[in-house]
Amino acid sequence: MTAQNGVLDLVQRWAAAEQRNDAEALDGLLADGFAGVGPFGFILTRDQWLARFANGLVNRSFTVTDLQVRDYGTAAVGIGVLAQETSWQGTDNSGRFRVTLVAVQEGDGWRLAHVHIGPLQGPPGGAT
Repeated sequence: MTAQNGVLDLVQRWAAAEQRNDAEALDGLLADGFAGVGPFGFILTRDQWLARFANGLVNRSFTVTDLQVRDYGTAAVGIGVLAQETSWQGTDNSGRFRVTLVAVQEGDGWRLAHVHIGPLQGPPGGAT
């Protein structure tokens, strides 16, 4: 399986697990040294990322589109758009965000080593 196909499959499984609020499924997708950066800049360890659902995160919809993958051998970087309908402890945090993912090859498969979710906005001055 190429890095492109492996990472696309990994990201689809990650998004599906996030949408189901399924920490157990995520546990098998995240690398041991995983770090996640949320849309407000906070950094979560692997254990903290997995505990989000028990602490009040609810995803109702979670999709990644326009994913572009760059292959670096045993690592790959994916950049795309995350659209989510999400609440944290009852407060709506829905929106569209830029998402950058770092995947690492482990054995015959790929796991997420890093996720960074940030603002999605056009360039200054309306340039494209």
